[in-house]
Amino acid sequence: MPARLYRRHLGSALLMPDAIWRGRSDHTLVVVFLRGGADTLSILPPYSDDRYYRSRPTLAVARPGTATRAAIRLDDHYGLHPDMLPLEAAYREGRLAFVQGVGIDNDSGSHFGCQDQMEHGDGSADTPAGGGWLGRFLRSCADAADSPLSAVAIGTGLPESLRGAPSASVMERLEDIALRPPWGDPEQVVARLASLYGPDRTLLGERGRQTLDLFRRLSELGIDSSTTATSDAYPVGRFGDALRQVARLVRGEVGLRVACLDLPGWDTHFFQGSTDGQQAGLIGTLARGMAAFERDLPRHRGRYTMLVTTEFGRRVYENASQGTDHGRGFAALVLGEGVAGGRVLGPWPLEEIAEPTLAGPGGLAISLDARSLFAEVLQGSLAATDSQLASVFPGHAVRRQGLFSV
Repeated sequence: MPARLYRRHLGSALLMPDAIWRGRSDHTLVVVFLRGGADTLSILPPYSDDRYYRSRPTLAVARPGTATRAAIRLDDHYGLHPDMLPLEAAYREGRLAFVQGVGIDNDSGSHFGCQDQMEHGDGSADTPAGGGWLGRFLRSCADAADSPLSAVAIGTGLPESLRGAPSASVMERLEDIALRPPWGDPEQVVARLASLYGPDRTLLGERGRQTLDLFRRLSELGIDSSTTATSDAYPVGRFGDALRQVARLVRGEVGLRVACLDLPGWDTHFFQGSTDGQQAGLIGTLARGMAAFERDLPRHRGRYTMLVTTEFGRRVYENASQGTDHGRGFAALVLGEGVAGGRVLGPWPLEEIAEPTLAGPGGLAISLDARSLFAEVLQGSLAATDSQLASVFPGHAVRRQGLFSV
């Protein structure tokens, strides 16, 4: 990287007050945000409900067994979109669960407002707790800054959910923060920088050696065969690349506790498509990416949990442009070895599916506050305590769904 860039990263690591490099973490929570308001009624079609088909004459996913590209039957009520096929095995084997009717108490329909509230983990009537829900959790951990890579966002900006974390890195690729001087061999440069600190036992000297150790570790991630991808099936594009980077960090045992990445493009007001078109392409990208991540980490499945969320779902009925408008509740996805999967948790809101009216959005009712989902995921994946959850979601009474195996 350019000299000015790697100096910036070096300086930021040196100034982290609690950065003690230990080089591993027991578990990683990977949070995927489907920005734009994903239509989870297409991801998880309720094929047994005739109103789904009456409301979506061109967009509904065909019932299992009735078409070449029909829903994949999960149970007597739900199916999977055919492009979710790469994740069927994870569901059947109990590693993938859906949580139905998740949402927030914000009916504005604003992407930015709902994304912010979702990522902050606040209720609209509450006093903001400050920062993001992941940032608050990491701040509540005594060892949250043990690794300069304890929290990572793959992309170009820090997501709101990580605001307030003791330390958080933003990158598109690991090589972005590798030590790549414009002259000389990187190892020689590291050795020369290390010699500057010598026997210095001050805080500055200790931080300098920790940062150089970080550079060495990142360099190893790029060449060590044990940290290279074992799956070549990641989808082409930023989402597949981002998942590949997270998998490298998990394999490298660099102390990664939380990783955040986005899959945008879900605001399908026009020509949404059913089993083809723009949304089917996004669903396929999501499923192929998650399945490739699993295949990439066959020996590390007990060391990560993946949560997939969005800001709101879509309306049940299709609009005049063969798309769907902003709704409310949605189905979240949770993937991991500790997940009590193979199930769709939460009630199917039969009476709340609305025909087009002026009074409401005509979407799924919210049966579970997103904060309860986030709290249960933090507890099941990162062993959050009740007292930590009380500080992360102040004033919220957590409702658990039995999402994780005991």
